[in-house]
Amino acid sequence: MLIDRLRRPLRDLRISVTDRCNFRCTYCMPADVYGAHYQFLPKRELLTFEEITRLARVFVRLGVVKLRITGGEPLVRAEIEKLAAQLAGIEGVEDIALTTNGYLLPQKAQALKEAGLSRVTVSLDSLDDAVFRRMNGGRSGVREVLDGIDAAERAGFSPIKINAVVQRGVNEHTIVDLARYFKARGHIVRFIEYMDVGSLNGWKLDAVVSADEIVAMIDAEMPLEPVAPNYPGEVANRYRYADGGGEIGVIASVTRPFCGACTRMRLSAEGSLYTCLFAVAGVDLKKPLRAGASDAELERRIRGVWGRRADRYSEVRSALTEPRPHKVEMYHIGG
Repeated sequence: MLIDRLRRPLRDLRISVTDRCNFRCTYCMPADVYGAHYQFLPKRELLTFEEITRLARVFVRLGVVKLRITGGEPLVRAEIEKLAAQLAGIEGVEDIALTTNGYLLPQKAQALKEAGLSRVTVSLDSLDDAVFRRMNGGRSGVREVLDGIDAAERAGFSPIKINAVVQRGVNEHTIVDLARYFKARGHIVRFIEYMDVGSLNGWKLDAVVSADEIVAMIDAEMPLEPVAPNYPGEVANRYRYADGGGEIGVIASVTRPFCGACTRMRLSAEGSLYTCLFAVAGVDLKKPLRAGASDAELERRIRGVWGRRADRYSEVRSALTEPRPHKVEMYHIGG
């Protein structure tokens, strides 16, 4: 088992397949920055599916058992189901998940299921259409995302997880409605504290609605009780409904940092390796990969990166006198 400097094992690999997205969520890709003339990565700079799969095999040999396909929006990458099938063929992989905004799921859900994808997580920050459009840059209404969730359910994905970023003064008043709606449908909502990922989303601490506040809002309407994690390193604090009607999760990176149990490595769409969601820089794997490096050489490079890892940004955030400059943007490494 590969261990970092804080004795954390490598168990999870998040794979970004594109830096492009069809939404412009204010906390990730604000439209005033990522407008019509923004230059995204050219296709030749993206790792091919074969390159991604080769690297994934190396990571699995080093202890990774869970893979997650991310973006940007991964469903805008053509024939993404082919990558899912290739990853599903790697011996030792226990779980392959995908995070999506759901807009293209009606066209892709069945193919992804048949390819071997294990789970789907869909981002939906509010059921209030006006609020949701405000948060996604006016790129989609709620109905389109709900149609994607329905398509995923028809394809056999269950339970489906719903990610909702909560921002004070924006959508916290819609939390309970979101929880109630998906409680009735047997899906799990994971409420996410608004985080200072990247440098361009205008993050301020007073815009964070804490996990305690979120749980209290829901508990007042539908009583909750805490539940133990499903596995070591699970990022969401789990709560089940006291009436037995399912559960929610709360991801509290700001108020309850979980760096001490973080087992995740991130591979960007152009082949850079990041050891933290709040990283400043990555380590290039594409250059040696395309220069003919052997699997053993790639493994040594990955071992070196993880072996030096001591990231715990969320735990030390409050002690920093200045914001960390030029952090990698969330759309680039998939959250």
